[in-house]
Amino acid sequence: MKKLHSLLFFFAVLCLSAQDFKMDYVQDLKPRNIGPGGMSGRVTAIDAVHSNPDIIYAGTASGGLWKSTSGGIKWDPIFDKEVTASVGAVAIQQSNPSVIWVGTGEGNPRNSLNGGYGIYKSLDGGKSWLPMGLEKTRHIHRIVIDPTNPNIVYAGAIGSPWGEHPERGVFKTTDGGITWKKILFTNNKSGVADLVMDPTNPNKLIAAMWEHKRDPWFFKSGGVGSGLYMTHDGGKNWKKITEEDGLPKGELGRIGIAIARNKPNVVYALVEAKKNALYKSTDGGFKWKKINDKSDIGNRPFYYSEIYVDPQNENRVYSVFTYINVSEDGGKNFSQLMPAYGADNGVHPDHHAWWIHPENGQFMMDGNDGGLNITKDGGKSWRFIGNLPVAQFYHINVDNEYPYNVYGGMQDNGSWRGPAFVWRAQGIRNSYWQEISFGDGFDVVPDLDDSQFGYTMSQQGSVSRYDWKTGNNYSVKPTPPDAETKLRFNWNSAIGQDPFNNSTAYFGSQFVHKTTDKGLTWTVISPDLTTNDPEKQKQSESGGLTMDATGAENHCTILVIEPSSVEKDMLWVGTDDGRVHVTQNGGANWTDVTKNIKGLPEGSWIPQIKASNKNKGEALLVANDYRRFNYTPYVYKTVNYGKTWTRIVDENDVKSYALSIIEDPETPNLLFLGTDDGLYISFDAGNKWQKWTEGYPTVSTKDLVIHPREHDLVIGTFGRAAWVLDDIRPLRAIAKNKTVLTKDVALFTPPVAYQAAYQQPTGSRFGADALFNGENKKGGAMLTYFYKKKEKAEKPETDDKKEEKENTPAKKDGVVSKDSLQFQFFNGNELIRTIKVKAPKKTGLHRFYWNMSEKGPERPSRSIRKSKREPSGQRVLPGTYKVQLTYGTTTEETMLTVKSDPRLNVSNTAIKEVYAANKILAKYTQTAADAVKQLVESKNTANKYKADLSTLNKEKYKEEIKASKTIVKEIDAVIALYIGKVDKRQGITRNPEITVMQRIGSAGSYVRSRKTGITVTEKNLMQFAQKELETALEKTNTFFTEKWNPYKAKISNLETNSFKEIKTFTIN
Repeated sequence: MKKLHSLLFFFAVLCLSAQDFKMDYVQDLKPRNIGPGGMSGRVTAIDAVHSNPDIIYAGTASGGLWKSTSGGIKWDPIFDKEVTASVGAVAIQQSNPSVIWVGTGEGNPRNSLNGGYGIYKSLDGGKSWLPMGLEKTRHIHRIVIDPTNPNIVYAGAIGSPWGEHPERGVFKTTDGGITWKKILFTNNKSGVADLVMDPTNPNKLIAAMWEHKRDPWFFKSGGVGSGLYMTHDGGKNWKKITEEDGLPKGELGRIGIAIARNKPNVVYALVEAKKNALYKSTDGGFKWKKINDKSDIGNRPFYYSEIYVDPQNENRVYSVFTYINVSEDGGKNFSQLMPAYGADNGVHPDHHAWWIHPENGQFMMDGNDGGLNITKDGGKSWRFIGNLPVAQFYHINVDNEYPYNVYGGMQDNGSWRGPAFVWRAQGIRNSYWQEISFGDGFDVVPDLDDSQFGYTMSQQGSVSRYDWKTGNNYSVKPTPPDAETKLRFNWNSAIGQDPFNNSTAYFGSQFVHKTTDKGLTWTVISPDLTTNDPEKQKQSESGGLTMDATGAENHCTILVIEPSSVEKDMLWVGTDDGRVHVTQNGGANWTDVTKNIKGLPEGSWIPQIKASNKNKGEALLVANDYRRFNYTPYVYKTVNYGKTWTRIVDENDVKSYALSIIEDPETPNLLFLGTDDGLYISFDAGNKWQKWTEGYPTVSTKDLVIHPREHDLVIGTFGRAAWVLDDIRPLRAIAKNKTVLTKDVALFTPPVAYQAAYQQPTGSRFGADALFNGENKKGGAMLTYFYKKKEKAEKPETDDKKEEKENTPAKKDGVVSKDSLQFQFFNGNELIRTIKVKAPKKTGLHRFYWNMSEKGPERPSRSIRKSKREPSGQRVLPGTYKVQLTYGTTTEETMLTVKSDPRLNVSNTAIKEVYAANKILAKYTQTAADAVKQLVESKNTANKYKADLSTLNKEKYKEEIKASKTIVKEIDAVIALYIGKVDKRQGITRNPEITVMQRIGSAGSYVRSRKTGITVTEKNLMQFAQKELETALEKTNTFFTEKWNPYKAKISNLETNSFKEIKTFTIN
């Protein structure tokens, strides 16, 4: 009995494991990247192959590494599968450009930076990557390769600004990355801000160490760990450059360094100190002199403090900061190189990466918060790279238009609106995206009454009402309730739309503000819901040596306001200092449920709370604490208004901290989770999580929305722009019942199919490779099915043909089970279309797109064609159709709704008129095809007799052979009535004779284009076609009666007979 129980348990486990969803099953169910590419994102590192600078690598803050082999025309992401998408440094081994080094973790420690996971190496130009250690450094800002010995590599680790840790400083490998040695370190708060090598002496390096620390509420640049260090023996010994050598006294901050390639004794250092200044050395870095302390040298050292020198001119110096300033006199004076604002062709400000070709100072590349730019004339003109979709979305939202639009705000790049898909040829172009407000963009809430309007946000609580069509935006930022109260708004403030009243919305400072007139006036409906810690409210002092009070460190503020859609006046509120409150009476009373969240560190960041759309008092909560150097993920669920919480995500489930979550609105078992390293899915309400690895990159996944009508998952990423996973209902079905995955084939409920009118793209039709095209949704009715590939059966060992026949896969309606599928479409009980497709090569979720056409007529042809495919005919009428999918002996069934284009005002009467006219023309076409087929068969018979008789006895059958030649010519003349004469002239030819098919084609083109019904024009053309066909049929019948039958009688007297029965043709 015990053995029986064990056996049953084994089979139960086997059965359950067989039903598990595997990422291999994601075949056609992959997210689409919709862009935009024109509003790109922060580029942090650039390198190119010196001998072939068309090969470019661009590293981004949180969008991975990109490669171009065409000088920037076309780009491919090549770092999608690694643990992190944040790139701080990239370096090519110029002696062998197939070897690429990447240091992960951005080196610009702003409040929204992303961390990395060590250093990587590629030996094949980025096709594959090897992790080479230094994972705990978190942020690597510089990589320098010894040009004389590529096994010697230096990594400058700036370290995490969020924590104090020893894994920072200069690291060196002498064995190609197998082992590393830390060769320069000052303290646990200091890392490498810059690292340069003397171009004439690889043992000489100058390193800038920078002490800095970021907290959620404060930033400090400068300290005893900062300083400039120089080595002449590859890092064995370092000399610290001090005030005795000419540097400023006191604490130093961030330092940028540049060595003149043509005169390496000339060295520049951009030094943050009590008085920021540019220093210059003319003896290789031993002695320094201040040459410029004016504001033209830079303005925000913590974010950018880099200096570069023209490789052919030691006096041409570039300061890289908010703008690019250039000096022609060795740094004494600077002027702006290229404009950002006030110009029609400006280059995005906020620059972080700068590359100059070592042998051509006119060729430069610039990486900034808006993307990548290239110049080849020293900065006189610039080419913007518009096909790097690395935008950093903080939030994502949708409207309900046709097609619907995606909204979101980007880091430093405003708020945008763009289509999830387009009913246009080609893809989703940059020009289809519209910036609807300026500043750092955050949440966008389209108005449910009219999506032309809505709320848009920028930093520090700046919220506006937008009008995307006209640009007539106006501020609706809440004001204090009295003159004494000072409001505190987070960099990324909270907004919540009331689901019961579209004029009502909520906004967060330290209070919850409520409007009932779409933002014109606000009232405070809560007390201060934060900790109100005065020690965390000193943002006016933030920055350290250089003030940077932008509001990025505003703290003790509300981050999320989430109204319940199933309970009026019920709100959830979360803050940046770990507080969670709930009200069930519109703010009259608030309950603090923070202490009920067991295991969550006090003071954690609460970026999202998602109220259930099914049950009152139920919600999901996302928290993270990486801003205090804790990268653990925290996600909780409550079903009782926060009285108790269950943790559903921890460090055993996912690889990084959590950022966003959404529960399927219909199936609570189906959850999607966004983390700093990507997208995860759960089919069992969070008990088990799987990373979505197919068709979606490693990227910080900030926000998730499920479109209520289309059932698409819309994904906002912080580094790879916006994505759409079309129609998640198959995943929903699997979450409901995993036994679907045990079937040979399963057909899922499809989305509504729209008979949309399509346009050509705007701007240009032929955009070539440099034009960004976000992936568009495929046209037609989308049918998703699960297919399980059958393993090939072993061949029988016997040669018995009967047994072999018994082992042959059975056929059903012509479908061979092992290699094909059959889709059948029914209007009621009438079969209107049958389509056979080759079975997929892999088990998983696949998609088939039906063009919504019925079975069509055959077309007249000069040859007898044997087609395995059923001809496509006219479009079906709007309505509901039954779909059957057959694989072997298994048949699945579902219903499909077809609707006309919702943008068009077309009556059902008009649609039916067009449909009826098309049916008539289809009948005409089939009749013509039948007649021509009989003519061609007759011609083939005559030609066969001519050939056979010529072979038998050419002289004996002379008359019969002549008769066959004559009848063939006469048949060709009749065929020409339908499809014209054979024209053997080269070039574009045209026969002037009117044919039956020309008449039918002309009538059909008019009929198909009509949306408002059939007019006199179409009726006349159809009448012309009918008369042309009737005339041709009459001549065809006459031919067979008067010409063919006598010929047939004459030939039939011979011993052989290949004649077929002849039909008489009519339209009716």
